[in-house]
Amino acid sequence: MRLLAEATDPDTLRGDLALPMLDLLRADTYVSMTWDKAARRFDRAKALNMSLENLRSWDEYYRFVDPLTFPMMERRHPTLATQILCQSDLARTEFFNDFLARDHMHWGVNVYVFAHGECTGDMRIWRRRERGNFDNNEIEALRLVEPAFAAALARFQWEADPLLSPQARESVTELLQRRSALSQREAEAAALVLSGCPDKLIAKRMAVGLPTVRFHLANAFRKLRVENRTQLAARAQALVNDPFVASN
Repeated sequence: MRLLAEATDPDTLRGDLALPMLDLLRADTYVSMTWDKAARRFDRAKALNMSLENLRSWDEYYRFVDPLTFPMMERRHPTLATQILCQSDLARTEFFNDFLARDHMHWGVNVYVFAHGECTGDMRIWRRRERGNFDNNEIEALRLVEPAFAAALARFQWEADPLLSPQARESVTELLQRRSALSQREAEAAALVLSGCPDKLIAKRMAVGLPTVRFHLANAFRKLRVENRTQLAARAQALVNDPFVASN
């Protein structure tokens, strides 16, 4: 969480998360990429314990026969490889035998994060066969990291393109206000939390003082029944992504 809060560069952040995430999930291999919507391909890979040759082979060939990545991306939350294909079926594929097995990647979980409908990055975490599949507690741990990871990458996107910020903020604010009991200013503050902004930056963007920001956030906590900024970001993300999520 400290890395996510203090990061100043998205590619460095994705690389720095490798060891903490492998430790957190007792895993062996970490890969993180960003999605290039225009080219419709993943790039800017960061990896730990995966050969560069194998990583290049995915982009050059195996992405075309990969039965996991795009279905996992569509789910928009941490997804086990075995939720897409049972292990016995996966083990019979070219993708498993000629690609995953090279780096002893047997059990996998991927998470893809989005901002304003666009994928901003991912984490692909794999284990050796002998470790066994990821359990529910480990998936819940990844779910706790997910909204903060999404917010950090969204913040970099806004900072890289200042023209995007007002429009994006307005869109998310409108969705939050429409799908919850938040006032317009409370929804705006929650949208900025979702983007990863600290209180001082929220105050600057809303042109108000810090006490006013904290007043709006306290109201948002109460109305959305959350206890902290991480929970607020997760709740706001759920409201933005799913129109059927009720505020109560």
